[in-house]
Amino acid sequence: MSDGPFLVPVLGDQLSHDLPSLRAVDKEDAIVLMMEVADETTYVKHHKAKIAFLLSAMRHYAEALRGAGWTVDYVRLDDPGNTGSFTGEVAQAIERHGASAIHVTEAGEWRVRAMLESWQDRFSIPVTIHEDDRFLCSHAEFDSWAAARTQMRMEFFYRDMRRKTGLLLDRDGQPEGGQWNYDADNRKPAPGRDLLMPQPIRFRPDSVTKEVLAMVADRFADHIGSLDHFHFAVTRPDALRQQQRFLDEALPRFGDYQDAMLTDEPFLWHSVLSPYINAGLLDPLELCHAVEKRYRAGKVPLNCAEGFIRQIIGWREYVRGVYWHEGPDYGRRNALDAGRDLPGFYWTGETDMHCLAQAIGQTIDHAYAHHIQRLMITGNFALIAGIDPHQVHVWYLEVYADAYEWVEMPNTVGMALFADGGLLGSKPYAAGGAYINRMSDYCGTCRYDVKQRVGEDACPFNALYWDFIARNQRKLARNPRMAMPYRNWDRMKEEDRAAIREQAARFLHDLR
Repeated sequence: MSDGPFLVPVLGDQLSHDLPSLRAVDKEDAIVLMMEVADETTYVKHHKAKIAFLLSAMRHYAEALRGAGWTVDYVRLDDPGNTGSFTGEVAQAIERHGASAIHVTEAGEWRVRAMLESWQDRFSIPVTIHEDDRFLCSHAEFDSWAAARTQMRMEFFYRDMRRKTGLLLDRDGQPEGGQWNYDADNRKPAPGRDLLMPQPIRFRPDSVTKEVLAMVADRFADHIGSLDHFHFAVTRPDALRQQQRFLDEALPRFGDYQDAMLTDEPFLWHSVLSPYINAGLLDPLELCHAVEKRYRAGKVPLNCAEGFIRQIIGWREYVRGVYWHEGPDYGRRNALDAGRDLPGFYWTGETDMHCLAQAIGQTIDHAYAHHIQRLMITGNFALIAGIDPHQVHVWYLEVYADAYEWVEMPNTVGMALFADGGLLGSKPYAAGGAYINRMSDYCGTCRYDVKQRVGEDACPFNALYWDFIARNQRKLARNPRMAMPYRNWDRMKEEDRAAIREQAARFLHDLR
């Protein structure tokens, strides 16, 4: 051993045994430092279940490392002398162990990156920050890709990632089936309640998780969310069991119904694997190869395999690239000058709009909603109601177990709210009640009438949609993908337009 051991801090979203910083050292010369700190649990008011999932997963991961022969120094949130910050705990660990150097894998967020980089000046020992090669596309590679384009469209990035990985390519390097993207086949409405619909495994909390749940319930009582439905896998073996359940039971119909929504069915055919991928318990490329293998064995249709792989090596990698390419101020963009406060029902689910009550209610219960609920229900409402994008961003970051700023911010600011002015999405994803009615069964039991635009029983999404179109005409009318909505708006009678805008104004006034 050298003058002192290498200190290897491992963060809560780095729970992989193949972490670059672990590969850089020998077990005999290293001490792994894991830290539960107040700064990370409260910089936003994370969902109780999100905090419990990560802390339990960290504790289980530490035990797995010890079982593999690593020495682990683990700091618990309620330990006496806990400084409450990564920097404070690293400083104490350097002194405690006489560490000679620090090896750490790069952070996933701008805020933590700045913290890690400050260690290089703060501490008197060498600090090496290793590139996180768990992602396919490095920061430099994405910056180079973006610099060569006037528009950073995901579709072309995704094709490059397909070529890089070889996933779903034929022997000539061409896409399986003759086309790159089968999204047009993946928009079927909800098929109705199916007693044989697959369900994710609900894991029973063990003694470690029970201890964490009790601590979170006590310490974070004022945070959003319930712990009554806690069912997460908190170890890699259990996360792999959940992965296998998805591959066996849900993937064969995932593509068809990935945009569908059903009352009291939060999971449908979705994988529910994103918390495990983003925390490091599952390897995204390994998962994509497993999906491809199912397709090539004839067990999964091409549209399902391609649709899932596109979400991982296309969209997930792409939004990470956008996040780092655009810089830490990206989350403050507000191209449409939206400034209303986020309504209180986003924290309670108490609203007569059944679609929002469903999406928010299951978010409170499970710290989960699938991508169409996030984009076309909670996100769409915030967009057409003109809610402040930063407030919406913070809410999404707080409430979902898979939400880290690098993945959540571009999805919210760019995709859902068009607050970046079209950098990420080619048009605003604004819709009235007709879309929700087509893709769900929500409207059938709603107190509002999805077919009405004005009146006491009119679906609020309808008037808000057209009000959004009208008030943003100067900024959006030249967008070619918005030509049809503006033609339809211009065709309406003046008195109808006035009634719609008055309806929206009343609703927005009452929303306050």
